[in-house]
Amino acid sequence: MITDPTITRIGEGVELHHHRGQREAARDLFAQIWDDIGGEQGDPLHVCVLAHAMADVQDDVHQELLWDLRALDAADLLTDERVAQAGVTLSAAGLYPSLHLNLSECYRKLGDLGRAREHLQQAQSTIDALGDDEYAQLIKSGLERLTEQLR
Repeated sequence: MITDPTITRIGEGVELHHHRGQREAARDLFAQIWDDIGGEQGDPLHVCVLAHAMADVQDDVHQELLWDLRALDAADLLTDERVAQAGVTLSAAGLYPSLHLNLSECYRKLGDLGRAREHLQQAQSTIDALGDDEYAQLIKSGLERLTEQLR
């Protein structure tokens, strides 16, 4: 169970976007949280999760890519202990498949198929860090779809 109040707030923004279709409201909430955590200088877990969510509510693919790259940079600073401390059920390594999937998709949209394939391969090579739950199935289906698109 999530015990970190900032992660809970980010989850509220994700809920606004994915379940209520309120993309702009989610983006506004994420921007407020970004300021509250001190931007890129904030706790790497908060930066990673927030930037990953913020990427999903961007209208411009270049901005989406920028946020996804921020999330990946922050993930590289995480430890399993920090992730567990927040009540997140994934390991730090479990964040990478989704991060690389999103980066691959950004590069595909931008027409940089070489980089898209690199990140797709990295996502596939880290997929074992996920279990076999609903989240893992979502990421795996995204990887399958993207693999087909990049053929």
